[in-house]
Amino acid sequence: MNNSMTGWHLFRCLFAMVIAFCVVTSAAAINRAGDIDYDINVRIDPAAHSMEGRSVITVKNATELRLILGRRFEVTQALIEGKPLEPSSDTSPHYHSWHIPFSLSTSYRIEIHWRGELSPLDTALDHQQTLGRPVAVSSDEGTYLPNSSSWYPSIVGALVHYRVNLELPSGQRGLVAGRLIKETESTQGYQASFEFPFPAEGIDLMAGPYRIETDTMQGANGKQIQLRTYFHPEISQLAPGYLDSVKGYVELYESWIGDYPFTEFSVVSSPTPTGFGMPTLTYLGVDVLRLPFIRATSLGHEVLHNWWGNGVYPDYRKGNWSEGLTTFMADYAYTERESSAAAREMRLGWLRDFAALAPDQDAPLSSFTSRTHAATKIVGYNKAAMLFFMLRDQLGEEMFDRAIQAFWTMRRFKITSWQDIQRIFEMVSTQDLNSVFNQWLDRAGAPAIRIVEASQRQTQAGHQIALTLEQATPVYQLQVPIVIRSAAGEETRHLALQHEQQTFTLDLKHQPLEVVLDPDLRLFRQLAPGEAPPILREVMVNQATATILLPEQGEIYHLAETLASKLQHRTPEIIPAANQLPAIPILVIGLRQQIDAWLIEHNLPARPDIVADKGSAQAWTLTRVDGITLAVVSAQDAASLAALIRPLPHYGRQSYIVFEGAKVIDRGAWPMQVQTVTVKR
Repeated sequence: MNNSMTGWHLFRCLFAMVIAFCVVTSAAAINRAGDIDYDINVRIDPAAHSMEGRSVITVKNATELRLILGRRFEVTQALIEGKPLEPSSDTSPHYHSWHIPFSLSTSYRIEIHWRGELSPLDTALDHQQTLGRPVAVSSDEGTYLPNSSSWYPSIVGALVHYRVNLELPSGQRGLVAGRLIKETESTQGYQASFEFPFPAEGIDLMAGPYRIETDTMQGANGKQIQLRTYFHPEISQLAPGYLDSVKGYVELYESWIGDYPFTEFSVVSSPTPTGFGMPTLTYLGVDVLRLPFIRATSLGHEVLHNWWGNGVYPDYRKGNWSEGLTTFMADYAYTERESSAAAREMRLGWLRDFAALAPDQDAPLSSFTSRTHAATKIVGYNKAAMLFFMLRDQLGEEMFDRAIQAFWTMRRFKITSWQDIQRIFEMVSTQDLNSVFNQWLDRAGAPAIRIVEASQRQTQAGHQIALTLEQATPVYQLQVPIVIRSAAGEETRHLALQHEQQTFTLDLKHQPLEVVLDPDLRLFRQLAPGEAPPILREVMVNQATATILLPEQGEIYHLAETLASKLQHRTPEIIPAANQLPAIPILVIGLRQQIDAWLIEHNLPARPDIVADKGSAQAWTLTRVDGITLAVVSAQDAASLAALIRPLPHYGRQSYIVFEGAKVIDRGAWPMQVQTVTVKR
């Protein structure tokens, strides 16, 4: 989904920690696919929170390897070629480790038996907490063993093929990514076998009291694709609609990119608010699946990940491009098909979000690996999506689509970097794209552009305008869209801005009246202060934000404190309400009368008319005279404040929002003022 992170991407977040303990000395072990097979048998008892397993690992081309298993599990037997496999002398609080030295044998067989307890499922966790908690959990409501929890023995850094045989108690059903080979159920329990014959980065396992619905479709190459839903009983009636929607997305992306790479796709429900994508499946929260818009938005994003991320693997050492490309070809593409106005509004949202970042929260695209908080999403998803948008503008839609299809044909099931993408786009377009990729991948930030002045003179052929543009350093190589307004209408030109300041002379038929800088927002750039009116996200992502809680004590104080921590994803820095306001972003939370009195006391603008006398709670932003953003949250009573704790953090792109209980009844952003200058005569 649009704010999801794949289970395997979560594994990569912890990969650096593993490498610090387990150094892989053979580059071939990381890059070679098809040399390692896993054959895993696992039995899970959700009620007892227990698991036991046996794994046979076949290494077909011997090399030096490092094998790990989560420390919370007990190893009952470890063998290599039938002989005891001794643990590594290295120690770690997180992993059992075995060092397999280089062998002259062409292949060898490792067998590991293990067992252990799983953590109880915690349904109170929100999505952000679930992302940051790589723990194997189990209960009758659901079991989730993320690859990042190291729930099975795995070779560090290797792409592998695998087969998993799963046993569960009667009434439970489960799966891993891959093709379902067989499935049986009796009073003795449930058994299923899956295989994944492609190079895989890891294995996630899901189980629950599922009702399974199935359908089939024929792919573009005539291949039969098996579709399934694994839904909790309370949402089983949603299955037919989801199966139909999956068909539509597979057809869309096969026609746009190329053949669907697998033989199945499943939509699996989770008792927690997850949003994960794995090869052949997506794992979404029950409450998420109930939302009426998910089938039209987030579901397509997850289906597309079977091409980008799970069909072509990002080279995380050089940056994760897959979230940006998926956002562009899913979330943005759906909006663009809705209308050009809606697409512009989405681009404006990306630029507003970026403007909300503090300088220390920004980072180059080449350093993005996975989403860990809102700031990383702004860079890794939004900025990367805008890069693909600008690339399409430069190449043209037809050439861009041809490059996408070539990318899929050449790189499927291969680890792929931004540089590989650049080479393919250059090959297809026959253009040198080095400056384009370098400036957007290797630098943090974005160009800050302004119109310095514009003047015109009459010529024999009509009119001529002299237009001076300026950009901050470091200098970008840009094609800047400008619109020239005259009494006859508007004319768009693209100016090649390559220096800190340049003057362009343009011949025109009609007398120019005004010049507007990039009014359609087709450049990823730093919005000027007037172009970026404040949104709630500015106080949510800025680590410098201070919080003022107007309730002084008791239940309502603790509710306000909880809301502040949810909005900022951290323990709030609380300052006294009576203090002089510091020169940093401020979040203020209180009851209606407290808020109105506090605004008067600090000579700040009163409650805006657009939210006044509406709903049970309101939130809005304002800009202080010193240019710093302040966000206000006002509720009529404790119950109204409590109702905001879950929904309000999801509305960071709004400048104002009104709630009746937990339901949004009005919202919006303060209008943007594009850079416009009057042409001097």
